[in-house]
Parts: sequence; structure tokens; C-alpha cells
Amino acid sequence: MAVCTSCGAQSEEGKRFCGDCGSPLEAACPSCGAPTAPGKRFCGDCGAPLSEAAAAAQRPTPVAERRLVSVLFADLVGFTSLAEDRDSEEVRELLSRYFETCRRVLGLYGGTVEKFVGDAVMAVWGAPVATEDDAERSVRAALELVSAVQALGEEIGIPELSARAGVLSGEAAVTLGAEGEGLVAGDLVNTAARAQSLASPGAVLVGEATRRATEPAIVYEPAGTHEMKGKTGLVPLWQALRVVSGGRGALKSEGLEAPFVGRDRELRLLKDLFHAGAEERKAFLVSITGIGGIGKSRLAWEFIKYIDGLPQRTLYHRGRCLAYGEGVTYWALADMVRMRCRIAEDEDPASALEKLRKTLAEFLLDEEDRRFVEPRLAHLLGLEQHEARSKEELFGAWRLFFERLADADPVFLAFEDMQWADPSLLDFVEYLLEWSRDYPIYVLTLARPELLERRPTWGAGGRAFTSISLEPLGAEPTHELLAGLVPGLPQELRNEILGRAEGVPLYAVEMVRMLLDRGLLVPEGAIYQPVGAIGALEVPETLHALIAARLDGLSAEERQLLQDASVFGKTFTRQALEAVTGIDEAELVPLLAGLVRKEVFSIQSDPRSPEHGQYGFLQDLVRRVAYEMLSKRERKARHLATAAYLEQAFPSEHEVVEVLASHYVAAYEAVPGDDDAAQIQQRARELLSRAGERSASLAASEEARHYFEQAAAFTEDRLEQARLLERAGEMALRAGDSERAQSRLEEALSLLTELGEAHQGARVLARLGEVDWWRGRPDEALERLERAWKELEGEEPDADIAMLAAAIGRVHLLRGELGPAAARLETALELAESLWLPEVLAEALDSSGVVMNFRSRIQQGQALIERALTLALEHELPAAALRAYHNLGDNLNRVDRCEDAIARFEAGIALARRVGHRRYEDSLLGELSWSLALTGRWSEMFAARVQVPDERILELLPAFLLALPEPLVAQGRLGDARDHLTLHAPHEDSADFQRREGFRAAQAVVLRAEGDAAGTLGAAEEVLASALETRPADPAVKVVFPQGLEAALALGKVEWAQELLARVEALPPGRFAPSLRAHAIRFRARLAAEEGDRSSAANAYARAAAIFREFAMSFWLAVTQTEHSEWLAVQGKMDEANPLLSEAHATFRGLDAKPWLERVEALGPQAAEVIVPQPTTASSS
Repeated sequence: MAVCTSCGAQSEEGKRFCGDCGSPLEAACPSCGAPTAPGKRFCGDCGAPLSEAAAAAQRPTPVAERRLVSVLFADLVGFTSLAEDRDSEEVRELLSRYFETCRRVLGLYGGTVEKFVGDAVMAVWGAPVATEDDAERSVRAALELVSAVQALGEEIGIPELSARAGVLSGEAAVTLGAEGEGLVAGDLVNTAARAQSLASPGAVLVGEATRRATEPAIVYEPAGTHEMKGKTGLVPLWQALRVVSGGRGALKSEGLEAPFVGRDRELRLLKDLFHAGAEERKAFLVSITGIGGIGKSRLAWEFIKYIDGLPQRTLYHRGRCLAYGEGVTYWALADMVRMRCRIAEDEDPASALEKLRKTLAEFLLDEEDRRFVEPRLAHLLGLEQHEARSKEELFGAWRLFFERLADADPVFLAFEDMQWADPSLLDFVEYLLEWSRDYPIYVLTLARPELLERRPTWGAGGRAFTSISLEPLGAEPTHELLAGLVPGLPQELRNEILGRAEGVPLYAVEMVRMLLDRGLLVPEGAIYQPVGAIGALEVPETLHALIAARLDGLSAEERQLLQDASVFGKTFTRQALEAVTGIDEAELVPLLAGLVRKEVFSIQSDPRSPEHGQYGFLQDLVRRVAYEMLSKRERKARHLATAAYLEQAFPSEHEVVEVLASHYVAAYEAVPGDDDAAQIQQRARELLSRAGERSASLAASEEARHYFEQAAAFTEDRLEQARLLERAGEMALRAGDSERAQSRLEEALSLLTELGEAHQGARVLARLGEVDWWRGRPDEALERLERAWKELEGEEPDADIAMLAAAIGRVHLLRGELGPAAARLETALELAESLWLPEVLAEALDSSGVVMNFRSRIQQGQALIERALTLALEHELPAAALRAYHNLGDNLNRVDRCEDAIARFEAGIALARRVGHRRYEDSLLGELSWSLALTGRWSEMFAARVQVPDERILELLPAFLLALPEPLVAQGRLGDARDHLTLHAPHEDSADFQRREGFRAAQAVVLRAEGDAAGTLGAAEEVLASALETRPADPAVKVVFPQGLEAALALGKVEWAQELLARVEALPPGRFAPSLRAHAIRFRARLAAEEGDRSSAANAYARAAAIFREFAMSFWLAVTQTEHSEWLAVQGKMDEANPLLSEAHATFRGLDAKPWLERVEALGPQAAEVIVPQPTTASSS
């Protein structure tokens, strides 16, 4: 007998648990699970303690040692008086929110909260774990905590709520291993607490050691010397004013930084959204807009300093849109990739490619991902050529890159000057937010209001879009800015600047810089001070006039250099200026240094940036004013000189071809009447054409169209003009602008007709047919395509003829004209194979396979589509591969090979998500849902449906429409089934037979569930009349066939049912799906049972069940078993019925098919005598 160690009761040998108290009879180690002997304190297998006493004995004794730490004390100011006037519950809620804020802020900076005492908090850095920037983290945390408490007060309606803090760094006694209070002790702790008590509301005071350790990143001002208890002398303290750099002093600007004023709420919002995205793994887009000089860049800079100072790593990327007219489509995005890979702008391509591969190997662990992403990123950077066949393909690769980064750490993307962004870059940003919504990717865009004029829908409807529109500062913040920058500025001058500034902070800053240029101010610590008395000054009325006045005050050499630099754009290299200006290095370097000192130029100091070490205009407004000062001839000369430098610096020109084109266009337009104008125009046309091809290769169709249109306007050669207009039309069609596409193609066709170029004209005519098709004019499309065919029919076969034949075949196919479709597709296949055109071959094979499917030659169709898929994958043709996955899965569904179809659909969905093809993803999810419905995987089917929004559902073929009604009715959810049908109501009268028949089949399911047998029969007759003999494997036929039979039997129309069954049974066995055969056999069983033919009924039920089981159709197998069991129960054969009922019950329970469960549970041995056969009702079929 075994004795229980818990209660002492005896239990039989071999039992594992006590019969009296339920405790385990054999003790086991809580760590490794090994059995242990009674009385032992430690496990003999792993050494783990077996009791709390043993665990306590095993814990090490806390060890005390001296360490360099930083200690923070903070408390609420005036909390006692606040608490006196409020309800106790309100006070408790306030303190809870305050403590929560403290824990969150201090935790963000890696601090250890030592204790809370009343409303005071103490935190420590440097223990138990030390880092080299503990002091900086502690001061940053103190400043952030003070700001967070102020924001908390505003949020809860107590604007007077504020905090103060003291931070000291030095040696202290640290007890390692201490839990709760007692981690740090000593004089340092007491001094930090006293420093906090001396701070004013909203202030942070620090000691001398803390200031010295953090000065590269924090601006301080003296806070006096103070007597402190226990100190022999006066203790100096400093007030921390603001953070002026990234972590450890990185990214710090050269000049003095004005106080950050008037934007605290906006900065708090940026921080909160960033942390929400990181914690919840969600993507966010924040768009900051405002006029030039309003403070967009400064707000972004404050945020960048914030995240760079956090201990948690954030993968920061910055990119700037270029201000060259139409710009360079994805330049900002390419900048971000270069930044992540540490690729300089002028880096050797081989070295750049190696760095790209190294970065991909670090973050993209899957080899297939790397193979997909590398060529498309290399093409973006101009390192390799890759012709993208769709925007989705490129977007998918770029998105995948940032998603894999976000798998490691939160990703931050800062896009600057988005008013210059081309439409395709805006498309990508919106695409990224939609597709990567479950990744911590934080996108910040800065733009002037022109962005919203060009793109009124920017961010509209975005799930995670936040817009911040910066308004002018009020008088008080502007006054605070000036007082913080130049405390000694005369009041009269300050008032005049305030009046002229009109709340634009850049005006005030530029005014200070002008005073600095004139030698009236000198830097003194963190501020400027007047050199002497500042007399009467003329204060310019506008910001533009102020900048112009500043530039007038520069030396002639400085002003000339500024104008030269303005042609490059916002940033440039010293070498570029040397090449363009002809000034040697010895003379140029001092000029650049002077302009940096005067805060006209800045130097990019971020070592991660591809622009590291480059010079740039501190404000783009200064660049614009400098450029506008140039005469037209000066502009022309400088643009040509800049173009010449770029041609020499970038021999391949791929990466900068758009920039080159813009310089030649600007040079030509500046002085179009000069003798060399024709030569410049020719070069501009050549570069514009190449810029169009470069944009087309990046799937930037709208930008490519614009370049081709510009190039066409720059040429006198009419044949070349026709070619460029044709390319513009193609790009417009690809961009979805069918109206503009038709216009450009008709212009090209007119020119080609005048020139007698029949072959090229026929090619353009075919393009126009494609436009007609996309504009919903199938008759016009076919007419144009056939006219083009007649033009080309007698000519030497080429790619144009092959593509045209495939296009005509596909149009016929979509119109349901199978004979003409097959004939044209045969021609396309012959030409594509002989000329080896893989894309045409894959498309034509796929279309031919669909023709075979519609002719019920399923095996032949499958073979053709399989080959189309193989070709598409081998030659990286994602659109063709997605179409093949779709049609192959549909083919397999037709013969009820649902598991094979599911594998194909899932592979297609994975590809669609990788390349970012939303339409195909939705369509494949729909087809997948049909397979899942047939195989009883209903929870997965409903999950697939949820992934496609209602607004996109009607664009799809009717797979979702057909898949959901039967499961919904079987689960007793008739209302949901009605709603589903209502959503698809536009299909009821569709010209597309698939949509129309799909709606009628789904309607039949709902009507029968509502008890409308006559309506069900009418819907069934309509579908079966048009499709049963010609397309018996169609999904609509599979759905409506059993519904029609049930309705006929319910109406007593047995003869109609017999005739329908005979029609199906007369079909050749290879032409209809096994499930249709199984349903026919199931109904034969029911009819035989009704007629008393027991042998035939039993045999038929068994055969039907075997087919459903073979093809994994669990729901219909359970239905057949239930009907069979009911028939057996009538005969009193419950011993035969029970195994069938048991399996059916388990199936229905797994499917949550409640009406069917009730029907099965109604059958039982005790009721065998009274059971009568039941007709299959709508909710249980």
C-alpha cells in the first residue's frame, strides 16, 4: 500500500494519485519532473530546491559594493494643497496615473525604480546593471518625466499639476541582489533628494558630475550654489534646459539651437504614437504639414533626438525628396536603404552591392526572401538593372525588406520635403501602411501644404494615419524663443521682430542670424549676447525679404558660392562645388566654413547617412531665394556645369538620369533662343526618354508617362515623337489612367498613319483595343484588335503578332466565345514557342487551359495550366504565376481535389503577399474559401473571408458568394446568410454568367432555409438549364444541384427529381465532379428507401458516403451518415446506426452545426420504435 504524503491515507499500489485528497502519490521535481524521495531538500537529477526553505537557503546573500551611479528624485509640486480640495478617490486615481507615468518614463530610459514615498519617486541608473551613458539617460528621463506630468495635468483637467526633479551622479554603496528598497544608499542619495527639493516647478537640477558627463547632449544654465545639510561648502547646481543631440552627443548641430517652444503637444503625440506602435506591433503614419519655416523640421528633430536617446534600439532611416521639378521618383526611399546598408551616395557599385548583400544576410534570414528582395533593391539603388513587370512586385520586395527589419526592432522612416514627392512614392508609403499594418513601422512625413493640393486624398481613410498641421506660434512662445536665444535683445527690437514674424519661428531665428552676420551678437554658452548697444535697424517685412537681406549682407564671394550651390539642390559635396565653380580647395574650404559658421550651410554629421560629410542649406528657403537671384543666363550656365559634373561623377547615369534630364531641361528653358539650344534640346530629349524608361523599370508609371510626354515635346522627329507618345500611352494605361492612355495612343496612331507605318500603327491599334477593354467596352475592344490583326496578318511573325493573338484569344474567352478563343490562342502558342516569348507563352497556355476547363476537358486544362505556372515561376513572371495558381486551383476544385487546390491557393496567396498584389490575394482567398467550405474547414474559411473588406468583395469572381451560405445555414445563422446574399445583390443581373449563376445558386440555399421551396426550385432550374450539360463541374452547379433536388422532393415533384438525376447520370463520367455523383447517389438512396428497396438504398448510402470520405468532404459525409442512420432507425437497426451517428455527431460538433447536432441527438436506441424518416430540412442539409 502507498501512503499519501499530504493526508496520510493509504492507496492501492500502482495508483498515481491519492483517492482521499487527490494529491500526487509520487513527488516530482518542479524543475525537471524527475521522481524524488520523501524528505529530500534538493533534486538528485538537476539540483533544484524541492522546498521554499531550500530555495531560500540557496539564494546568495546580497553583496554590497561601491559603484558609479546616477540617482533621480522627483515629486509633484503642491500636491498636498491639490489633494485637500479633491475627493479621496479622485486623489487615488491621480496618484495611480502619476505612478504609472513614472514607471513608464523611467523604464523607457532603463532606470530602476527604487521606491515611491508619498508623491516622490526615486530611480537609479548604474545598478544593478551599468552602461556608459547612465548619467545622460537619467537626465533625459528627468526632462521627459517633467514634461509627461505636465501633459498628464492637461489631460485630466489640472493644468497647474507639475513635477520637479534632481539628478546626481557619483559613487554610492550598492547592494547587489537587493529586492525592493535598499539597492543604493549613501550621501549621494540624500544630496539628490535635496537638489530635487530646491528645483522650481517644471525644472530639473543636476550636480556638477552629472553636468560634465552629459554636456555634449544637454544644454544647462547655472542654478546657483546652495547650502545643503551635511555639506561643508556650497554645492553648485545646474538646470537642465533641453536635449540638443542624439544619444551620447551624436547628431549635434554646429550652431546654437533655439529653444523648442509651442509644440509640446505635437511632440508628445509623436512619442505616444511611436510607443503604441512598438508595444502593439502596429504601423503608423504621421503627416506633418505647414508653410516653410513653421517648424516641421524642428519638431522632427526633437523626436529624432528623443528616440536616439532611448536604450531600446530603433532602426532609424531618413530620406529626402529632391526639389528638381518632378524629382527622382524614389530618391528618398533609396536614401533610406543606403542609410541602413551604410552606402555612401558616391560609393563604387561593387562595394555598394556587397554592403547590400551583407545587410540582407543580417536581416532577411530566409534565402527565398533574399533572392526576391536583392535584385529589386539593387535596381532601386541603380546598382543592377531589373525590369519590374508591376508596381506590386517592386513594392512587395521593398515592403518585405522593412518588415524583416521590423522583426528585429521598431523601424522609423522619416520622409522630408514630401511636397516634392512623385505620386509613386506617395503610393508606396500608403501601400506600406496598408500591407505592413502588423509591424512596428513608424512613418513620419514632412511637407508644405502643396502636398495636399497635389494629393487631396493623402492618408484619407488610412487606419493608422494621423495628420498634424502646424499653425503659427502665438506671441508668448515666439517671445520665449527670442528670450531663450538672445536674452539681452532690446525690447523695442524684440517687439518689432515679434510683429513681423507673425508666428513663423524661422523668421525670428533668421533675424538673429542676420544680427550675428553683422557682428552685433556673439555666442556665450547656450545663448547669444549683444556685443554692445544695438541701434535702430530696418526689420524686413517678410521672411523672403529677410533672407534676401541676409544674403545681401554676405561677401561677394560667399554670395556667388551660395548661388552656385543652389543649383545642386539642398545638399552637395565639396568636390561638386570645386568642379562647378573652378575654385580650388584652399580657397573653397574657408568660404564653406564661414557659411557654416553663419548658419547658412550645415554639414551632415550622421555617420549612418549616405550624405555623411556633405554640405547642405540649413533652410531650403535660403536655397530658393539664392536661386531666384540668378539671371537666366547664369542659371543656364550653372545647370550645364552641374550636368557635366554629374555625367563625370556617375558614368552609368542610371541612378541620376532624372536629375540630369532636369538640369538640361532647365538650361534649355532658361534661354531657348541661344545658338546651342538645339544641341541642349537633343540631349534633354535623350535623357528624358531614358528617365522614362528608368521610371517604367521601377513601375513608376505616372512619372514615366510624364517623362515620355516631355521627351515627345522636345523632338522634331515625327516617328520618334510617335514612339514616345505610344510609350506615354502605355504608361498611362499601366497607371490606370485609361482616358489619357487613349488620348496619347490616338495621337501616336495619327502620326504613324500619316507616315505610312502600318506595322507600328497596328501595334498601337492593339493597345487601343486593350484600353477599350479596361474601359468596359468589349465590343469596341474586339473590333480594334481584329482590325490590328488584319493589318499584321500577312507580315513576318514577330512578338507584336504573338501578343496580339494572345490578347484576342483572351477577350474571346472572357466573352464566353470558346471557339474563336481557342483558334487565336493556338496561333499565339505557336508563335510564342517558335520565337521563344516566355511571357506570351505562359499567358496563352493558361488561357488555353481555361478554355479546356470550360469544355469540361479538365485533365487537359490542368496540364496546360501546370506548364504555364512552371514557365511563369522559372522566368519570374509574378502576374502570370498568380493567374496560373488561381486557375490551377480552380481546375483542381472542379474535380474535387480540394486538398491539392488548397495547397495551390496558399502558395499563390504567399506569392501575392510577397509581391504585393492585393487583387490576386483577394481572389485567391475567395477560391481558397470554396475549397475550405467543401472540406469542412469552416473556421479557416470564415477567417479567409474576414481578410477581404466588403468594399472589395464585389470585384471578385463569386467564390466567396458560393462558399459561405451553406455553412452559415448549417450553423443556424440564417440572418448572416441573408446579409451575405444582400452584399452580393449587384451580381443578380450581372452580364457575367459566372457572377449571375453564382448569385442564383447562393440564393437557392437561402430560399430553402427560409422554407421557400418553389423559389429554390426556380433558382435551381435557371442555373441547371444553362450549365448542367455544358459546365457540370462549375461551382454553381455543385451548390444548386442538391438544393434543387431537396426543393423538388419537398414539393412532391418526384418525377422532376428523377429526370434531373437521369440527366446527371447520362453525363460522361469524366465530365462531372465526384461530389455531384455522390449527391446523385445519395438522392437515389433516399428515393429507393421511400420505395422500400432496402438493398438499393443501403448500397447507395454506402457508395455516396465512400465518395465523400475519399474526397475529404466531412460535412456531406456526416449528412449522408445522418440520413442513413435515420433510415436504419426506422427499421430498428440502431446497432448499425450508432457508429454512423457517433461519427456524424463528432463532425457536426466540430463544425458548430447546431441544427444538425440537434437532429443527430434526437436519434437514440430508446426512441427507435417511434422514429420516423425525416426529410432533410434547409437548416440541416
